[in-house]
Amino acid sequence: MVTTTQLDHARAIAGAVADPEVPVLTIADLGVLRDVAIDQETGTVTVTITPTYSGCPAMETIRDDLHLALEAAGFTDVVINLTLTPAWTTDWMSDEGKQKLTAYGIAPPTGRSAVRGPIPLTLAVKCPRCSSLRTKELARFGSTSCKSLWQCEDCLEPFDHFKNH
Repeated sequence: MVTTTQLDHARAIAGAVADPEVPVLTIADLGVLRDVAIDQETGTVTVTITPTYSGCPAMETIRDDLHLALEAAGFTDVVINLTLTPAWTTDWMSDEGKQKLTAYGIAPPTGRSAVRGPIPLTLAVKCPRCSSLRTKELARFGSTSCKSLWQCEDCLEPFDHFKNH
């Protein structure tokens, strides 16, 4: 019989796996981790993850890291399911994750995702270095597809912004 402690342990191990593109974030911080379950009869741990983009190249690494972490913790039968529905949204990102992004020098997403409103608005992006709102987008895509490249007009530092989805 699977205990709540075992399930909580499996969730903690899975949730602590780092995002390979932004290593200060865990997949729990990002909201990529959707579910962890343990089959009562077989003991199989099933982890469900949702990519930030349908073609996110980090998913294979995350899948491998989940297997390694759970197997190292003693869970020998691990299944990783990738689901595209519902689509990931920055609304799933934790407040702690957004704080980690700022400390890492990446402006976190602001406001709610545009899918809920009929009129998309562009909100000011706060500079993660000096907190100025006088910033401008330099390129729609930054170091990865989920980020855009911005520059602060006060401190002149360029920075990544984790886009709203």
